[in-house]
Amino acid sequence: MLAETTSFTLDGITARMIRVEVDVHRGLPNFQVVGLPDAAVREARERVRAAVVNCGFEFPLQRITASLAPADLRKAGPAIDLALAAALLGAGGELKIEALAGWSLVGELSLDGSVRPVRGALAMAEEARANGRRGVIVPAANGPEAALAEGITVLTIENFAELASLRTGEVPGRIAVPAVLDGSAELPDLADLRGQGHLRTAVEITAAGGHGLLMIGPPGAGKSLAARRLPSVLPPLAGEEVLEVARIASACGIGDGQISSVRPFRAPHHTVSAAGLVGGGSPPRPGEITLAHRGVLFLDELCEFSRPSLEALREPLETGNVTISRAKGRQTLPSRFTLVAAANPCPCGRGEDDPRCRCSEGSARRYRAALSGALVDRIDLVVAVTQPTAEALAGPPGEESAAVRKRVLIARELMSERLGEGRTNGEAEPEEVADFRVTAAAAGLLAEAHRSWQLSGRAHGRILRVGRTVADLAGSSAIGEEHMATAIQFRRRTQ
Repeated sequence: MLAETTSFTLDGITARMIRVEVDVHRGLPNFQVVGLPDAAVREARERVRAAVVNCGFEFPLQRITASLAPADLRKAGPAIDLALAAALLGAGGELKIEALAGWSLVGELSLDGSVRPVRGALAMAEEARANGRRGVIVPAANGPEAALAEGITVLTIENFAELASLRTGEVPGRIAVPAVLDGSAELPDLADLRGQGHLRTAVEITAAGGHGLLMIGPPGAGKSLAARRLPSVLPPLAGEEVLEVARIASACGIGDGQISSVRPFRAPHHTVSAAGLVGGGSPPRPGEITLAHRGVLFLDELCEFSRPSLEALREPLETGNVTISRAKGRQTLPSRFTLVAAANPCPCGRGEDDPRCRCSEGSARRYRAALSGALVDRIDLVVAVTQPTAEALAGPPGEESAAVRKRVLIARELMSERLGEGRTNGEAEPEEVADFRVTAAAAGLLAEAHRSWQLSGRAHGRILRVGRTVADLAGSSAIGEEHMATAIQFRRRTQ
């Protein structure tokens, strides 16, 4: 007999529907899976065999052939186990598999029949909806996440034995309840940053406009402390952003299935490879910039990163996505992140102006050579950070994150009205930048900076974007001279 079910496999962070066809006929007992299965899919034969027997079903001792279509798509992961086992029993006459017409099954089987959670349940539910499926049956642990996909029925099961209801034509499972958005994460407060007023201003502008930030200064001056408090002043995720971040986290196996409104914060070590940073491998997998989508990517000790890794950031910083091409195909992954970086001025960290610095001019130049001009040109704000005084460190805390976040939220509302829902000045296209209102005095100031510093066209546009953010924080409809002066001073390359 022949039976068919449908399931899904992950292709990057997206799901692809798989048709699972199982044929059982007379012959020497054998179980073969074809259709470009990876090791995890091939090993499903043993998981399925044990789960079927341990749940009280009869495993057919005949020649079994399972085909996973389309045959030219590589199938990866254990998510096909449940569909494979159901089709097997349908082909063997144990279950009325026709009752599952229009339903897709997702789940990994344990040897005792328990249905374990899988990666990418949300993406799979969305793909099921896009393919016109009636519903999808998922592990109980994946139910709240999968139920976030509107317009499709999501049922959950805990054990393969529940499929026995198919003998009477009843679809197994319980209706899944969508996950509740959790925004209760405790974040470190910006009040901890003392004696760094210039840096606090830069952090606020970064949070409001989604601009890149580079901090240059000696160790212990507060660069990392400021970066790790940036999420506390960012607005929470909302609407489609929540689903975007949840979809990526689920596909990459991050978190425990909880859906959070807190923006991602990723801080890879400086030994990360280019593939680990922007994505790669075979098959291609998302990198840190995709995991930081809609959040913050913090690169500490920036000059210690390899040159190829940093250069790979140039395109994603401009386009908000990264395309990974391989011989077997290509994938475009989202990477709309806020880059925050920290670097020392020289190998010893003190800086050439410090009399205690023993670095030669050549070693300092080689140290900074990791940062190409093309990459630095794509970073909107540069802050020279100095060591705070003892009096500042012992003084009262700075302004709390809650107060700063209120100003950031107001500024972002103005940006949404101007550019569209959820967009920031850092994402503005050149034609949108050209429409920014600029006073004559501010335009003259920018023109003088352009002549004096020989700015690139990109730098010119980025100063306008930062100036627009400063004006939004001030509640001004036009970029004034003081707003432009602030943007220009943060653009100046001090190192």
